[in-house]
Amino acid sequence: MATNALVSIICTDRVGLVSAITGLLYDLGVNLGDTTFAVLGGGAEFTTVCELPDSLELGELEKTLEDLDELDGAELTVTHFNLSPVHSESGHITHRISVKGGDRPGLIARLCEVFGQFDANIVRLNSDKIPGDRDDQYEIRISVWIPEDRANSCLAVVANTAGELRMSCSWSEVAT
Repeated sequence: MATNALVSIICTDRVGLVSAITGLLYDLGVNLGDTTFAVLGGGAEFTTVCELPDSLELGELEKTLEDLDELDGAELTVTHFNLSPVHSESGHITHRISVKGGDRPGLIARLCEVFGQFDANIVRLNSDKIPGDRDDQYEIRISVWIPEDRANSCLAVVANTAGELRMSCSWSEVAT
């Protein structure tokens, strides 16, 4: 029986990093499931839920990744993934939301509170601090699942909350 694993890597960002990691995993017969990559400051984070072939042990995968030149000095974890590798309905994205404006403490917390009020599930959240001439700007991108019967109300409150924070807000519905 195949093993589901969680591979998590934090390392220095460099050109070719994702290609090197995914190429090695492919060569080992690893089947990638949900996968994320992000540049975080001067670093990078790569995480995947994957299926290992019967012939590959977790320790062997970790050792092989550690030997990859692009991962020199990386924080690397390979563990069993005992949860379902397939997400439920609330893991599917129904809307993509972008909020932009001046940076201030509490922005993400205030916006995320709204989703809980409408039983919405944040599937993915990214934010970037963008230095500027006057004030730093901030952009928050949220991919979210919102119950269909609560979507209009939830989006209205998100827009109002963004407005109270003096930020612009836009969204798009994701076709299913």
